[in-house]
Amino acid sequence: LLTTLLAIAMAGGALTGSATFTAAVSIWLWFTVLFANFAEAMAEGRSKAQANSLKGVKKTAFARKLRAPQHDATVDHVPAEDLRKGDVVLVEAGDIIPCDGEVIEGGASVDESAITGESAPVIRESGGDFASVTGGTRILSDWLVIRCSVNPGETFLDRMIAMVEGAQRRKTPNEIALTILLIALTLVFLLATATIWPFSAWSGNAVSVTVLVALLVCLIPTTIGGLLSAIGVAGMSRMLGANVIATSGRAVEAAGDVDVLLLDKTGTITLGNRQASAFLPARGVEERTLADAAQLSSLADETPEGRSIVVLAKQRFNLRERDLQSLHATFVPFTAQTRMSGINIDQRMIRKGSVDAIRRHVEANGGHFPADVDKQVE
Repeated sequence: LLTTLLAIAMAGGALTGSATFTAAVSIWLWFTVLFANFAEAMAEGRSKAQANSLKGVKKTAFARKLRAPQHDATVDHVPAEDLRKGDVVLVEAGDIIPCDGEVIEGGASVDESAITGESAPVIRESGGDFASVTGGTRILSDWLVIRCSVNPGETFLDRMIAMVEGAQRRKTPNEIALTILLIALTLVFLLATATIWPFSAWSGNAVSVTVLVALLVCLIPTTIGGLLSAIGVAGMSRMLGANVIATSGRAVEAAGDVDVLLLDKTGTITLGNRQASAFLPARGVEERTLADAAQLSSLADETPEGRSIVVLAKQRFNLRERDLQSLHATFVPFTAQTRMSGINIDQRMIRKGSVDAIRRHVEANGGHFPADVDKQVE
């Protein structure tokens, strides 16, 4: 601000000196200040964008509220924000679950990638350990009757939004120590700069105030001080990009000292999009025969796993240009009850799914489940 006023005064003739030089110094000083503020605002904007994306998931949720806790009860269409603890809702394939709750009837495949980041669908069904559902997730197949367990503002999604928006910008211990060092250096350089003017004036060639201000700014580590907060917020936003919520800069700094991380959830540190990498046939079955059956059962499967099976069969055995219509096949979709999918073609039934489901299907049709397949699975 001082150099700006001096440049204006020199341009108006109130003071003697080079107005162009003073204006150039003023512009560079303003650029330094604005750049530091812009860097911090940009980093904070990323955190706000993460919160807004979570809010977008919440706003798009609507509900079919049931007047009775049963699948065939009368339905009222209401916004998710109007649901209360104890309300019963019906969700079907393609719907977004409107609230946190417990499944009281039905079973379905649920996509929880919007919340957990894991793209592999999970099974949610009434009874047992897999009855809890989270608002904001999407039903992929079948239907569920859910009893809401929380009131608006208390859901898991609401708590995530509150954590992102409430991320505190407090100085870390390293920032505090660095700030103290910068203050000490600033005082030393300020005294050094202040002594230049009387010495230069005594020699008969006084240094201008503009030059002294520019020298002081060059000596003191202004960029470090200006970017301290921006660096901290940028670290928090980078962790958000990895689906990790950092509540403060202290947490980010502490994360840098972590040597061992123990996680109890499969999929958190593994690749969410499962990809087929090899065909492992049972004894007496050729690999090409297995690849042919696996590709046929996956032609109508739009999951990442299903598409990868089709691609792998093309790459390994050049199995191409096949579709259900030309083969006159009937697609059997995946359901939470059967835990299998596949096709019926001519007199053949081709299925893929979990090991237990395939074993039950084979034995129910009079077949024998190979023991060597169990060993490969284990």
